[in-house]
Amino acid sequence: MRVQNKKTFKRILLATAMVVVYLLFIVCRDKSVYHYKRGTALAKKGEHDQAILCFDKAIKIKPRFAEAYNNRGRTYHSKGEYEQAILDYTKALDIKPMFAEPYCNRGIAYDTKGEYDKAILDFNMATEISPGFTEAYYNRGNVYGVKGEYNRAILDYTKAIEIDPGFAGAYVNRAITYYNKREYDKAWEDVHKAQSLGLQAHPEVLKKLREASGRDR
Repeated sequence: MRVQNKKTFKRILLATAMVVVYLLFIVCRDKSVYHYKRGTALAKKGEHDQAILCFDKAIKIKPRFAEAYNNRGRTYHSKGEYEQAILDYTKALDIKPMFAEPYCNRGIAYDTKGEYDKAILDFNMATEISPGFTEAYYNRGNVYGVKGEYNRAILDYTKAIEIDPGFAGAYVNRAITYYNKREYDKAWEDVHKAQSLGLQAHPEVLKKLREASGRDR
C-alpha cells in the first residue's frame, strides 16, 4: 500500500506541475499578445515611442514573437530609423521564414534607402510566398519605375489592380508610368479611373500630362 501511495502522490505532483506550467504559458502568452495589440494600436495613432515600448515588452515575454518584431520594425520605419527597422524585419524572418509581410516591409525600407536591387529581391520573396500580396506588387512596381524599367512597372501595377480592382493608387502610378512612356491616352484612362475611385492625381502630374498630350482631360 505504501508503494502504491507514493506512486499516486508522484502522479498527483506531476499532474499539478503540468497544470501550473500550462497556466503560466497561457498567462505569458496573453500578456505578450496584450502588449503586442496595444503597441499596434499606439503605432496607428502615431504614438511611436510608446508603441515601441509595448513591442519591447511583448518580445521580452515571448522572444520568438515574429509579428511583434515586424510591427516594431514598421514603427521604427515611421520614425525614419530605417536600419533598425531592417534589423527587426530580418529578425522576424529568422523566426518565421515564410512570413511574407516582413519581406515586403523590408523591401520598402531598402527602397527608401535607395537600395533598389535588395528591395526587388524582397518583393520577389513576398510575392512568391503570397501570390495575392497586392502591396508587394505595387511597391515592386514603384521600384521598377524609379529604375526606368517601365514595362515591368506596368506589369506589377496591372497585377495589383487585378487582385484589387479598387486600388486607386496603382492606377495613378500606372498613369505616371504610361506618361513616362509617352502613352498619353492610356495615362488619361488610368487618371480617370483613379478619379472614379476617389483619388485625384497630383496637380503637377496632371499639368505635365496636359502639356504633353495636348488634352485637357
